[in-house]
Amino acid sequence: MTIRRAGRGARRADRPSVDVGGQTASVRQPSSTVPGTAAADVVPERVQRRTVGVLSGSVALAGLGVTVGITVGGLIARDVAGTDSAAGLGSTAGVLGAAVLAVPLARISDRAGRRAGLAAGYGVAVLGAGVTVAAAAISSLPLLLLGLFAFGASTACGLQSRYAAADLATPARRGRDLSLVVWATTVGSVLGPNLAGPGADLGRALGLPALGGAFVVSAVAFTVVAVALLLLLRPDPLLLARRLGGGGNGPRPRQATGAAMRAVWASPQGRLGLTAVIVAHSVMVGVMVMTPVHMGHAGGSAGSTLRVIGLVISVHVAGMYLFSPLVGILADRAGRRNTVAVSGALLLAAAGVAGTAAPGAAVQLGVGLLLLGLGWSCGLIAGSTLVTESVGADVRPTAQGGTDLLMGLGSALAGVLGGPLLALGGFGLVSGVSAALVLPLAVVWIAGVRSAVSGPGSS
Repeated sequence: MTIRRAGRGARRADRPSVDVGGQTASVRQPSSTVPGTAAADVVPERVQRRTVGVLSGSVALAGLGVTVGITVGGLIARDVAGTDSAAGLGSTAGVLGAAVLAVPLARISDRAGRRAGLAAGYGVAVLGAGVTVAAAAISSLPLLLLGLFAFGASTACGLQSRYAAADLATPARRGRDLSLVVWATTVGSVLGPNLAGPGADLGRALGLPALGGAFVVSAVAFTVVAVALLLLLRPDPLLLARRLGGGGNGPRPRQATGAAMRAVWASPQGRLGLTAVIVAHSVMVGVMVMTPVHMGHAGGSAGSTLRVIGLVISVHVAGMYLFSPLVGILADRAGRRNTVAVSGALLLAAAGVAGTAAPGAAVQLGVGLLLLGLGWSCGLIAGSTLVTESVGADVRPTAQGGTDLLMGLGSALAGVLGGPLLALGGFGLVSGVSAALVLPLAVVWIAGVRSAVSGPGSS
């Protein structure tokens, strides 16, 4: 549900129109006052600016906790289990946690608003960080995996924050507002890993396993973010958008995830958005996680190789997040569907460039992973916007949670298959299979174009 002010020639600025599932309705709001709110006057545009600012700040701070935890999560699993293979189990637990927990967190948002859903998610992540530290102290791998699974709620919250930025956004600015929250993730992605060292020092000072100190840092960051959201994300953007659309504040009936996803799939733009998000994330994870392993075969000193790998991954992260505002503007001005097409082209180019690079070809791999990050950004932002616009406000949070669930499961499968594919046919096979995932996206995109030509549709 989004608020649209009347056109420039209209005099009724206090009567916004509300976009609900593609239909527009006029709502009487004298003096821009929202019924049921504590504030005397609520101006949706002003609330939206505040909402985007609060969400961006929360994602930036929480991102520090997410990335510092991800940096050492696999290492803790390796140390606890005593085998290198356990490192992959730790990473997989976090990815699955982010995917599975997206659904219950979305349901909380649907019932009680974004503020409650996001705060609850970060609360679960704090609990997960504590369990992880305890598991490291007693060397329990099952408990550690449980803690890392719960820690994945922090990633789910970061992803769902982008949807919260779209609740009150006008159609002309929805892609940009969503992209600004994605862009804020850059702060945590860049600075978070650098806190692993200080976190280890903190762990030793507290008498904990050194690597466990990073999760203490994460727990503090998530606690601050949860409290800040409870205090500052007011009025709640989702609840306000519903009230402006004529809805109430009472308890809402539970929305089944399956029904919500069928509603998304029933819409051409919903099908395209869902496919774009899943494909972009799966291709990105499939290629990215195997790149360091591929580069490790280049030879040379371990320290030098790690530095080069770090630079290549940094370029990739920059492609994912740094240009997000520009991608959002592209989605708003050129259209969501066209931006999805750009995503598919970039993902194919990335697979071709990276997949043909030798292990020591750092520049070529850097270019390939930069394209990979840009393709992911275009697919995630345009696809998420399409999913948001494809269903009404009553179904939207559940549909968004289901989308993130499928996205996470797809990326987890891509990560799991990456190792066997690399062993079977090398990095070229990994990239080739990843590129093949763009085919279903192309099929859905073409079907969407035909649907738009034959009848009314969305860009």
